[in-house]
Order: sequence, then structure tokens, then C-alpha cells
Amino acid sequence: MKDFIPGIKLARKFYQEAVRPVLESDFSGMPYSAALIGTGSEVLGFDTEMSTDHHWGPRAMLFLRESDHEYYANAITESLRQKLPVSFCGYSTNYSEPDPRDHHVQHLQVIEKGPVNHRVEVRTIRGFFLDYLGFELDQALEPPDWLTFPEQKLRTIIAGAVYHDELGLQAVRDRFKYYPRDVWLYLMACGWNRIGQEEHLMGRAGLAGDELGSALIGSRLVRDLMRLCFLMERQYAPYPKWFGTAFVQLICAKVLSPSLRRVQFAKTWAKREQGLTEAYQLVAAMHNALEITEPLPTTVRDFFGRPFKVIALQGFAEALCSRIIDPKVQRIANRHLIGGIDMISDNTDILSDPHWRPILRDLFA
Repeated sequence: MKDFIPGIKLARKFYQEAVRPVLESDFSGMPYSAALIGTGSEVLGFDTEMSTDHHWGPRAMLFLRESDHEYYANAITESLRQKLPVSFCGYSTNYSEPDPRDHHVQHLQVIEKGPVNHRVEVRTIRGFFLDYLGFELDQALEPPDWLTFPEQKLRTIIAGAVYHDELGLQAVRDRFKYYPRDVWLYLMACGWNRIGQEEHLMGRAGLAGDELGSALIGSRLVRDLMRLCFLMERQYAPYPKWFGTAFVQLICAKVLSPSLRRVQFAKTWAKREQGLTEAYQLVAAMHNALEITEPLPTTVRDFFGRPFKVIALQGFAEALCSRIIDPKVQRIANRHLIGGIDMISDNTDILSDPHWRPILRDLFA
């Protein structure tokens, strides 16, 4: 049994040892960039041996100038079909056709000789970002754009690796490195606002005898706290499969995770509240450590005389909004604090299909 090679490492070797020689031989002098970004657990560095069962294997992405893509894309694809080895580092380089019954998944398919049905994509930088984010690169990035880009996609753009870059792909990636300061402040304010809207409901449901409902609200609050932590550490959050995996890589996770686990596994609302109280106070201290507002109280308080411990009433959202100076972001923040697309919806189709973005953008116009 061959040893597992992380996909991002495999892709680098595949480009350097198999793809690049073909380009140098057949397309010498043509400028291009080579990378692995976008979809795939290997792009995030989270792939395991189980990942090899679909859409995984030796692959790469080549980016050409617009004029060269029109002229050379098909020729490059065909040269690679004819000249790539049928296997690389013990893995087939040949993929099955997309399976229409299984979300068009492709699997590694062993063959004895070529041509190879490879997964070396030949794209343009503009075309990739238009298809993946629904964004034209010659336009300025505006607050409504940032608020309608799913975090999971932004993370996969700045993750991965660039192996060769004559066309400025890395400079384009750097545009998406992280939210502008005032968009960041707005999103954190919205995160605190979400917590404030539900933190008292966890105890109220429990006190009414609805432990299942209380647990559900508690889990929602855990997710909102975790998402707020990603924001505080200026890290894009991935999609649900890797959300917890990425969270434990945050600096705060070692201290915060035990409290969050107590919330998740609590049998009663009172125990659940104890875990949330610990987590609230830790995250409030994290806020103060950022020094982006005046220090705020880090202790919980009763919810307007009711016996439910809350933290958002200490004014985190309001304090953050008061520090926003960009008029465009101020205008958005002066409405209800609905947050970006990841706070508005966790619907997979809306987050994955960029054709929704023009419609969603109108929410922030």
C-alpha cells in the first residue's frame, strides 16, 4: 500500500516533474502561471486518505493570457493528454468521466497507456475569478462585494499554492487576503448582534422544559462564537466539513474549546449556560485584547432582570459600529446588522453558486 501524499504536495511535484516539461518542450516562451487554488480539501490542506476516493489526484491549474488561452488552450490540453505519464507517485493521472449521478464526480481510473484524461485545467485568471466568485477583476472591490463573497471561497483562493507566476496570479490573490478594516468591524458587530439576539433564548427554552430546543439554540450560539473567533483572528472560515478542523488551528481554540464542548454535551440548560458563560467571557476578553474599541465589561449580566446570563448587552456591536469610518460601510451598518452572506444563509446552493451574488448584492446597495 503506497503512503498517502497530501494533495498540495503531490500537485507541486506533478507540475514540476510532469506538466512543466511538456510546456517547456511544446510551448516554450509562452508566459503562464501555475497553481492549485479553489475547490478541493487538498487546497485547504485538510485532505486525508479518504479524500482520494473522489476528485483527488495528480492535478494542476494553468493560467494563460486571454489571447493565448483562445489560441493555445486546446493544444495544451491535447499535448498533456498525449505526453503525461499514466501514473505519478503511485497514483493514476487518468480520471473517469464526470458521473452525472454523483454531482459529476471524477475518480482515478488506472490505464496501461495514454492518452490520459487528465485534470490539468487551462484557464485565464479573469475567467477563473468570474466563474468562482462572480467578480470582474478590473472592477474595484466594494463593501457589497466583500459581504457577498462566501468566506469558504475566499479561504480557498488565498490557500493552496502558486507554483509558477509570470502573469501576476499571486498579486490577484493578495487582493482577497482579508476584509478591509471597516468591513471587518462591521462583520464582528454583526456577529455580536447575532449572539445578542439568541443568547437569552437558550435558557428561556430550557426553563420552559424544552431541553431539545435549548440544546439547538446552544449549538447555534457555539457556531456564532466560533465564527466570531475566526473574524477576531482574521481568518476566513471554511465550509461545515472543515469548520471545526480549522477552528482548532486558531490561537484561541486551546482555551476556548473546553467551554464550547461543555455546551455541546450538556444535559440541562443550566449546565449549558455555564459553558456559554465561560465562552462569552473569554471571547469578550479577546475583543478587548484587539484594542479596536474602548475596553468593555467581560462579565455576563442578567437579561433585563430575567435569570439568563448574557454578554452582548455590554455593547460590543455598538462599540464596533462607532469605529467604522468608511461612509459606504457606515450606510450599511446604520441599517439592521444582518452581516455578510455567511451570516444570512448557510444554504449550500447560495454559498456555492456565484450567480446568486448580483441578487444578494442588492441587500447592501
